[in-house]
This record gives sequence, structure tokens and C-alpha cells, in this order.
Amino acid sequence: MVHTTRGKNASGTDPVYSDDNMYDLKILDSDALKLAEMGYTQDMKRNFSVLSVLGIGFSLTNSWFAISAALITGINSGGPVLIIYGIILIALISTCVGISLSELASAFPNAGGQYFWANELAPKRYANFASYLTGWFAWAGSIFTSASVALAVGSASVGCWQLAHPDFTIHPWHVFLGYELVNIFAFGFNCYGRFLPATATIALYTSLVSFFVILVVVPAKAPTHQEAKFVFANFVNNTGWTSNGIAFIVGLINTNWAFACLDCATHMAEEVHRPEKMIPIAIMGTVAIGFVTSWFFSVSMFFSLNNLDDLFDTPTLVPVLELFYQALISKAGAIVLESMIIATGVGCLIASHTWQSRLCWSFARDRGVPFSRFLSRVHPTLDVPLNAHLVSCILVQIIGCLYLGSYTAFNR
Repeated sequence: MVHTTRGKNASGTDPVYSDDNMYDLKILDSDALKLAEMGYTQDMKRNFSVLSVLGIGFSLTNSWFAISAALITGINSGGPVLIIYGIILIALISTCVGISLSELASAFPNAGGQYFWANELAPKRYANFASYLTGWFAWAGSIFTSASVALAVGSASVGCWQLAHPDFTIHPWHVFLGYELVNIFAFGFNCYGRFLPATATIALYTSLVSFFVILVVVPAKAPTHQEAKFVFANFVNNTGWTSNGIAFIVGLINTNWAFACLDCATHMAEEVHRPEKMIPIAIMGTVAIGFVTSWFFSVSMFFSLNNLDDLFDTPTLVPVLELFYQALISKAGAIVLESMIIATGVGCLIASHTWQSRLCWSFARDRGVPFSRFLSRVHPTLDVPLNAHLVSCILVQIIGCLYLGSYTAFNR
């Protein structure tokens, strides 16, 4: 019979097992046995390979997509210098974070991730509180991440329409509608556990192919190219702060977002074989691919830029779309390239939905959230935590309403 070795769960109570979900240790494989030793049963099938877990991890972090989506923040708060050198700085920090996450994921391969580790490693006096607080922050973070990705994709979609129809003026409700529609569209992909690994792999290749096409086409078609001094030494401060140092720190929001959510792969630990090895590979692979793609993407785009001021005032509200238009001098071409970014963003949102649903499900399994019995159920035929997925996506839908009330609040 299974006996927990981790003591009380996030809510301060012992994990509960019934005769229906108790396993005989003799019939468990090594992965399920390790999970049983941590006090849990194998609720979902291990359908993911290291490639599909990497697909989930990188599709969510998607560094080059993040740079393109939040470009206005970076170029207003440091310009090319901030982006080029900020990526290097944040990549170094992310490498350290990735190593720490990999070590913990290898020692404790559990879908709970950080909140589970907090419970295991914090002093017993504070373990339950630390675990509970970590779990709530992690789940809330995943919800707002999904909101930010949905906003980026919705904005890009509306921006493409505006570029094709110059008389069209973008209003907040247009972007809000795009936000809600893309969140609903991405919802369906996480409803079928059987197809999710293939979806994650396709999202990974979509991102890499899109990156390569944009990396080659934009500088090749650009009528003029900037000097190296503009790319590597041009600092811009449009923040209102008199200190360039403060402006640089503020601008790091852009490059930091490009390496956010590195913990995503850790929450897939119960859906991949040999997670103690595969999860660290996925985490460090995400950092490595993220650095290479985001840095070369940024260098390529800044060399191809024609007029920096036009990026600040573009009627599309999508700076990278304006950059494409400057380089290709073709609305159709710019929209095609932006469509590749949109496809990459949809893959990112699907991965974010996977992440938030696993966080909610695992935390509910430990009674860390209200209605835990409902949220901790795994659908018997779909093999996904459908209730946790549905509730998380509804919360993302609700958060989108903030955009109608305050553009500034939603973008902070």
C-alpha cells in the first residue's frame, strides 16, 4: 500500500487515499513508485516524451516571441542597447534559475513543483504556510501569464486588420474581443490529453520555423540597414525618468518576460517517463534555445529597422508589425510574417493553459484551493484535469475585462 513520506499537504492536512486509488507497490513501474513514495498515485498517463515536454516548456517561454510582443517596452526604456545586452544579462540569470529548478525537479519530480518543494525543504514550522503561499502565487502567475499572451495575440490580430485597412481605428474593445476569442480557441487544445504531446511538438516546430523565416526574410528584404553603432550602442529613454539607469531597469521587463515561466516543464513531471532526467533537459533546453533565438532575432530586427520613431506611433499598435512593413514595403508580406508570430503566440497560449491547469489540479489535489475535490478530478477518458483547465480559462476570460477599464493597468 502507498504511504506518504511528505507529511501534511499544502492545506495542513494529510493526503487522503481510498481503496480505489491505492496501488500495490509491487506492480508500480519506477516512475509511479517514486510518485507513490512522495504520497501520490499516478492519475494521468505518461504520454509525453522529452521532445514534447521541451515543446511545452519552450512554447510557453518562447523568448523570441516575447521580445517581439513586448518590443515597445524595451525600445522606450533603453532602445536597442537594452534589448541586445538585456537578453544576455537575463539569459545568464535564467541559466542559474534553470539549474536550480533542474536540481529540484530531479530530486522531487512532482507536478506541484515549487509549492511541493517549499513544503519539503522549508523548516517544518513554516512549511505549510510557505507551501500554501507559493502555490497561490504560482497559480495566479500562470493565470496572468495566459492573459498577457492572449493580449499579445489579440493585439497582433487586430493590428494586422488595421494595416490592411488604414481607415480603421483601433479601440480597446477590438483588442478585448481578439483577446477573448483567442483564449476560447486555445482552450480546446488542452481538452484532449491524447493529442497534447503532438500539439506541443507542433508548437515547438512552428516557433522555430517562424523564427528562421523571419530571421532570413526581414534583413534580406530591408531596403536599408542600420549601422552597428545603432544596434549595439544606441540608448533611448522615453520613460520620463531622468536616470538612464532606472530606464534600463524598467526596460528589463521586456527581456525578463522573454525568459519567464521556466518552471512550466516541472509541472509535467507526472506525464513523462524518467522525469528526474527529462525535466532538467527540457528546462535547460528552453533557456539555451531561448537565448539563441531571442538574441539573433533582436539583432536582425534592429539592423533591418528603417525609422525607430514610427515604431512608437504606429496606428497598428504593434511595433514589430510596423518593422516588418518598413523592411518589406509590402502590407501583405508584413501580415504574413506577423501571422507566423500569431501562430507562435497561439502555441504559447496553449502551453500556458497546460501550465495553469496542472498547477491548479496539483494544488487542488493537496487541498490548497476551494472546491478542491472538484478541481482535482482528472477526466477518465480525456486524461486531463478538465475542471481545473476550465476554471483557469474562465479566470483568464474575466481578467481580460480589465483591458476595457484601464489600458495602463492591464499592461503593467
